[in-house]
This record gives sequence, structure tokens and C-alpha cells, in this order.
Amino acid sequence: MAGVVHVPWYATGFRGDQLQAELERISALSVRYGATSYAVYRGRDDRYKFLQVLEFEEHLDWDRFWAGPEMTDFRIYCQGWFQVPVVYAWNDLVCRGEAVRHAPAAASPANGH
Repeated sequence: MAGVVHVPWYATGFRGDQLQAELERISALSVRYGATSYAVYRGRDDRYKFLQVLEFEEHLDWDRFWAGPEMTDFRIYCQGWFQVPVVYAWNDLVCRGEAVRHAPAAASPANGH
């Protein structure tokens, strides 16, 4: 069963944009460790609040990513940019859905458009 890891981050004063850029970069690297998807959300009401969401098929892949050299370097480089402790939560994916959007039909010359 797929697992989804939620990692809440809270930026320190005036570091929100920098933390966002680094979360975008490091999240993309998670696919090297077997992540099947990743996302980073930033609060609209609280611009210092972030949620990193990473999906893995195996918990071991998540462990390898979290303890890997890239994530370790991220935490060292960005220390002071986020509040500690950072406590992640492993969640089981129960269901998922997406809306299917159809492109509007092209106007045809026959109807004068």
C-alpha cells in the first residue's frame, strides 16, 4: 500500500521565500529514492507555513530519502530557516481522485465562428 508522508515546515522570520525555493528543489530529488509524487504547499493566511507531501510505495524508500545525503545537506544548509523540531507523519493512501477537464471544442467554420 502506498504511503504519503506529510512534513510540516515553519519558516523563521523573512526566510519564507528561501525555504520555499529549497523545498521545491529537494522535493524534486525524492523521485531518485522512489517517490511516485511530491508536492509542496504554502499557506495563504500564514506565508511561513509549508506542507511537503511525498508519496512512496515503500517506507524504506522514504527512510533512505530522509536520511540520505541530499536531505541531510538540506537540513544543514537551511538550518535557522525553519523552526524545529520537524516531525513528519507517515499516512496510508486510502483514495485519490482528480477532476478531468475537457478542452472546449474548437469553433467550426460551418457555424460562422
